[in-house]
Amino acid sequence: MSNIELKRTICGVDEVGRGTLAGPVVASAVILARGHKIEGLKDSKKLTSIRRVKLSKIIQKNALSIGIGIIDATIIDKINIRQATLLAMSNSVKDLSLIPDIVLIDGVDKINIPHPQKNIIRGDSKEDSIMAASIIAKVERDKLMDIYARVYPEFGFEKNKGYGTKFHLNALKINEPTPIHRMTFKPLKNKY
Repeated sequence: MSNIELKRTICGVDEVGRGTLAGPVVASAVILARGHKIEGLKDSKKLTSIRRVKLSKIIQKNALSIGIGIIDATIIDKINIRQATLLAMSNSVKDLSLIPDIVLIDGVDKINIPHPQKNIIRGDSKEDSIMAASIIAKVERDKLMDIYARVYPEFGFEKNKGYGTKFHLNALKINEPTPIHRMTFKPLKNKY
């Protein structure tokens, strides 16, 4: 049994939306019960949208605690995407209703929390709690981008979720960027 398995409360943390041209970066922290029975957990990128939503509901019903951290484009432009991602992750842990014994973080960066933490490269394909956090964060961000799609229909956010697809880039040639666009990201940087 590893040191991680001996801990009472394990929290997994992951983020989504780091590479988009528009919208927030969203992080989630998830504490699952030891010996949980949630089947089909994977990295959110390896699941269909329908499967992610179904799993998100199951995770929400069965998790011991879930925290969310959202950092919008304005802050991303002020502090940079790396710092915004770390802040979203820290905020997601602070949003938990339980105090974790250890926080497992997808990737290599430490976050500003008072709890022991361990970084796991590709943790979203290795640790159940990180996989669950990946799914929760992706579903939450997709919901936000669907709302933005109704406010700014010309950008097709319901389909591209803010990523720089051909449609999105063409829309930027015709339309002014929205308040949710990241003005420090190419191709927006130095253009507006």
